[in-house]
Formats: sequence, C-alpha cells, structure tokens
Amino acid sequence: MALTQVYWDHHIPLPKLTSLQAKVTVALVALLCFCNSYDGEFVFDDSEAIVNNKVAGIVGRADLLCALFFQLSFLTYCKAFNKGDFSVHWVAVSLLLCAAAMLCKEQGITVLGVNAAFDVLLICNVNVYELSQRLLFRKNSLFSEILSMGLLRRLGLLGLGGISMLYSRWRIMGTGPPAFTEVDNPASFEESILIRILNYNYYYSLNAWLLLCPWWLCFDWSMGCVPLIKSATDWRMVWLLLLWCFLLGLIGQALCSQDSQRRRTLTLGLVLLVVPFLPACNVFFRVGFVIAERVLYLSSAGYCLLTHIFLLLALTLALLCVYVARCALRSQQWRSEQSLFTSALSVCPLNAKVHYNVGKNLADRGNTTAAVRYYREAVRLHPTYVHAMNNLGNILKEKNELIEAEQLLSKAVSIQSDFAAAWMNLGIVQNSLQKFEEAEQSYLNAIRFRRKYPDCYYNLGRLYADQNRHVDALNAWRNATVLKPDHSLAWNNMVILLDNLGNLAQAELIGREALRIVPNDHTIMFSLANVLGKLEKYKESESFFLHALQINPNAASCHGNLAVLYHRWGKLELAKKHYELSLKLDPEAAGTKDNYNMLLRKLDQLKRKTA
Repeated sequence: MALTQVYWDHHIPLPKLTSLQAKVTVALVALLCFCNSYDGEFVFDDSEAIVNNKVAGIVGRADLLCALFFQLSFLTYCKAFNKGDFSVHWVAVSLLLCAAAMLCKEQGITVLGVNAAFDVLLICNVNVYELSQRLLFRKNSLFSEILSMGLLRRLGLLGLGGISMLYSRWRIMGTGPPAFTEVDNPASFEESILIRILNYNYYYSLNAWLLLCPWWLCFDWSMGCVPLIKSATDWRMVWLLLLWCFLLGLIGQALCSQDSQRRRTLTLGLVLLVVPFLPACNVFFRVGFVIAERVLYLSSAGYCLLTHIFLLLALTLALLCVYVARCALRSQQWRSEQSLFTSALSVCPLNAKVHYNVGKNLADRGNTTAAVRYYREAVRLHPTYVHAMNNLGNILKEKNELIEAEQLLSKAVSIQSDFAAAWMNLGIVQNSLQKFEEAEQSYLNAIRFRRKYPDCYYNLGRLYADQNRHVDALNAWRNATVLKPDHSLAWNNMVILLDNLGNLAQAELIGREALRIVPNDHTIMFSLANVLGKLEKYKESESFFLHALQINPNAASCHGNLAVLYHRWGKLELAKKHYELSLKLDPEAAGTKDNYNMLLRKLDQLKRKTA
C-alpha cells in the first residue's frame, strides 16, 4: 500500500513523493517479516526458568504490537498532509497510536522522532547539509521559510505529545530506574569510561551484524556470552572501525549526494535505523541486557529501506527469501525448550544461563545425570550463580549426596542471603542429615525472607513432627493451609498426626474441613476413612474408601484398609476380595498378608462350624 501523496502549497514547491513513500511503506511492512527472526525474553524465578516456549510470534507479542502501532502512527502522521491541507486530527490519532506503541514497549515513543524527521526531510524538503551550512554562516533565509511552513507548530504538537506520554509513564511507574546487576550488562559497570565506550560500540556492531546476518540468535546474551573488550589491541576492535566507516559513509551519502531523491531516502533510512535503537544504546540510561534481538524489530525498517536503495530488486527479493527461511528455522527451534536451549550452546558457550536452562530442561525430563553436568558448568562459568547452585543442590539431595548438597546451598545463601527457596532446600538437607536445630533455623530464615511461603511451613511442620513437637507441627501445617488453602499435603498430615495421637474427633473435623476445600483429593479421603473406621462409622468410612478408589483404583493401601474395615464390620467376603486386590497390587505388603491369612483362618473356622 502506498502512502498518501503529499502536496504543500507554500513557499518551497514540493515534488511528488509517491515513489519514496512506497519504499518506506515496503520497508515498514518488511519489518514484520524480520520480527519473527529474533527472540523474545525470559523471565527467571527463584529456582527455575519460566519459559514461554510458544512460537516466536507469541513470545514476542509485546514487541510485535509495538512495531504494529509504530507503523500505524507513522502512516497516520503521513496522512495528516493531504492535498495541501494539514490535519490536526490525524496528528492526534498518530499521537494516540504512539501512546499505544509505548504502552506495549517503551521503545515505541521513538516514532515521534521518525515523524519529525519525515516532516523535515520530506514535507519541508530540507537539505540537511545545505541547512547546516546556512546556519553556520548565519544565512537564515531557508530556515525562516521552513518555519513559515508550519513546521514549528507541528514539531510543537509532537513535542507536547511526547512530554505528556513521558509524564504519564513517570506517574504510573515512578521515577526510579530499574535495578540491574553486573551479569545483565557488565560493560555498564566498568569504571573506565573508555572501556565502557569501546564495549558499547562493540555491542552496536554486533547488533548491526544481526541485522545483516541473523544467524547467531540466542534467547539470552548475558552472563559472559559477550566477553568484555579490555584493551585497544583486542582484535574485535576491527568490527567497531568497520561499523563507523560504514555509518560515516552512509551519512556522507545522505548529506552530499547530488540526487535529491537518493539523499532524502538515505537520510530517512538512517533515521529509521538509528532512532528506534536509541533507548537500547546505553547512552541515556543503563539497560538490562548486552544484546536484545527484540530491540532490532523497529530498526529493521531502516535496514530494509537502505537495502532497497543499494541492491537491485531481484537481490532484495532473494535476500528477503533467505530471511524468511531463517525465520522458519528459528521458529522451529522455538517449538520446544530442548531445541531452543540447545541451539544457544553453539552461539553462547560461555553463557552460564544457557547451561543452566539446558540443565533445567534435562532435569524436568528425568535425565538428572546430564543435568548435573550442565549445572556444574553453569556454576564454573559464573561462580556466584545461586539459582544453578540451588537446583544442583536439589538434584544431589535426591541422589543422597547430602554433604555436597549442603555445601552448595550454604554457599548460595551466603552469596544471596534473602534467597528464600535456597534456605528452605538447605533446611530439607539439614533435616535429612539430622541437623535439626540448623534445619529449623534455615526454615525460619526462609519464612523471614518470604512470609507467604506455605511449602516452607509444611516442611517446618514435618521437622517438628519428627521431633515429636506435635503442637508446633500442627500450627505450622495450619499456617500452610491458611496461606494456601488447597495445600493437600498439609491437610493430610494434620489428619494423620491427630489420628496417631488418638484425637479422632479433631482428626475427623480437620478431614471434613479439608475435603470442603479440596473435595477430590483421594489421600485426604483415605486418611479420613481410616479415622471414621476407628470411630466405628463404618458406612461413612466405606463411602470415602470407595470414592478414593474411584479416583485412584490402583492404590494398594486403600484396598488393604478397606478390607480391614470390612473385616471389622463382618463383611468377610468383601474383605477377602479387597485383601486379594491389595496383594495383587503390592505382593510384599506384610501387614496385608497377615490380615489376609487371619481372615482365611476365620473363614475356615466358619466353614467348619456350618459343616
């Protein structure tokens, strides 16, 4: 779709711009083709990576929506100039679409800069080089003519809209910048300004290469993925020089080209390339990443426009086909966590987070031996990576390698003292090592740093139960159910403990309360049925046993205890049936064997009496 043809009846006659507008539109449409070639971001919780492993277009939906509203804002601003008239209404629509783009991603506000450049370069037909020369030598006639065309009023509207959006953002989200760590953006934490500048420029060159050749794609570029340049003799300095030679060449062409159409197209292409990237360039504020492929979505429009200038149409189409193929391949890698994480190993082998996520995926699929190897590599690459230590400690705990697990988890909490999940896992390991006082303190530390932590209260209750501190155990489990009403393990343990203490009436009340909240939990039904059986409420007990077996028909213990109920109740044939079902499911159950043999003797005695 071509943009609306632009005319303006003022002092400077304007040419027909349909050709250039069509090129810009093609570039903006091609932008969406590039978007799916790049990756989204990941979000990390205490002990595991939470990954949206949908297709690339879903994981990056905020960036895609931002790109869409960015384009619409630009196109509606172009629409404001129609048949010599300037429409404030279309500018207002453009500003609203800009606000929508900014709500999706803050980067969307840069469309205001693109709109302003479009106005100056295409509407006012300004030769930037000539204007700078006239201003330098105090020849202001051209400048006065431009202002007389209403440019100042239009730029004022854009400026006012931009200030309003920034103020709204400040009111909603506050003034404080986000807190980032050194692993997120190590160059920004360097004390030497020179080293920071060198590394920022190296990051720019890598981003430029990703635009040109999006082959090295990775879901995360932090944690040592891009080693810092520490010296001017580093061979990677060549890429910085190539980048700036290329950019300076483009700027020279944009300023000095004799072809006015080519000059304006080049300038607008550079604006589309550079302006959307400015929020990610570390110049105005620190950003929380080394490279984020998603920030190149909008800059891709400028790249497409520049490519269209320098390449023939056939070469442009061929390049587009290559990018579409790369997009399809990358989307295939996004179809599963395994393929996504594994693909990153070849791109960023020094990234501890990549190894962590590969290990996490392997552990989730049951391959803990391989997971341990990747977790160890993550810790080796980043010795203070507490999440990797926590997950590695959990696996070692399951393998009964308790000493090393305790060492890892102790190191994790010494590095990050408020790491609640690691404190809880350390408590579990210490409990297994029978270090009860240390375990209790670890659980209390976890609760101190995360007050609403039902699983920790549950584990603390187990510790108290092992120490025969029954009241403390019941209180801990009650806290767990208050924080998480459907915490079935805590409910079940309360019923079992009260049953073991002989407090059957309280056990029955707790069991019934639990089933009102988690009505289909077969373990609580089983425990409550045992209590009701001891209270000689055989009919209710039978009902709960049978309901539990409907949910989990292969529970040998449930068949066995139902058989005991029938045995006490005098329904001996039913008891025999369920004893046999229980032994079929678990032939090694000694108690069930003894009860079954006792029943057989009783049945034999009854047969003799009747005979």
